[in-house]
Amino acid sequence: MKNIFVLFFAGLLSIPSGNGSVTEATIKLALLKYSGGGDWYNDVNSLKNLASFCNKSLGTNFSSDFATVESNSPDIFNYAIVYATGHGNMVFTDAEAANLRDYLLAGGFLILNDDYGLDPFVRPAFKKVFPELEFVELPFSHPIYHQKFNFPNGLPKIHEHDGKPARGFGLIHEGRLVCFYNTETDLGDGWDDVHNDPEDKRTKALQMGANIIQYVFTMKEEAY
Repeated sequence: MKNIFVLFFAGLLSIPSGNGSVTEATIKLALLKYSGGGDWYNDVNSLKNLASFCNKSLGTNFSSDFATVESNSPDIFNYAIVYATGHGNMVFTDAEAANLRDYLLAGGFLILNDDYGLDPFVRPAFKKVFPELEFVELPFSHPIYHQKFNFPNGLPKIHEHDGKPARGFGLIHEGRLVCFYNTETDLGDGWDDVHNDPEDKRTKALQMGANIIQYVFTMKEEAY
């Protein structure tokens, strides 16, 4: 399938009009609505705050609002980056898994955030999407940690949860990272600031989010 990033990368840039003025192109991030009873709608301000931070730090022009898309909807193909979060169960029907797979193979990208409690359900859910793939822990040298902001030790630790180290995983299809999954840190809560995080932790969460965004729109085929 044709990589839809070609179209969406253009949407991040200022587009000159015929009279020499500049028309601002605006695109949206999207929140994934999934089945199973998990609170997919959690952290209502996460994407708004991330979009605002990226506009300031990366020069993007994301909309201040975000879209909500369902796993089996053709609307998902209108968004280059989709975000999923929650605490509980995540389930995909055959149709949802097939559509999500098609979206990711077409060049779409999924940011998957464990808001504490999602982890036991993520792996079986995505085995239905990519039966042939496993989540692979990304090394600290991976370029996703070294974009606008440098994280030499990998993901920043935002929330303690079980007190374990923050971990970043990926689904890699034919050399391309199609999904970035963070667990034991909860970047989404840092973006939303629902726990009144210290400013430095919130900033680190937003910086890591900006790195993911920048990586998605500049990434190239990588060999693993």
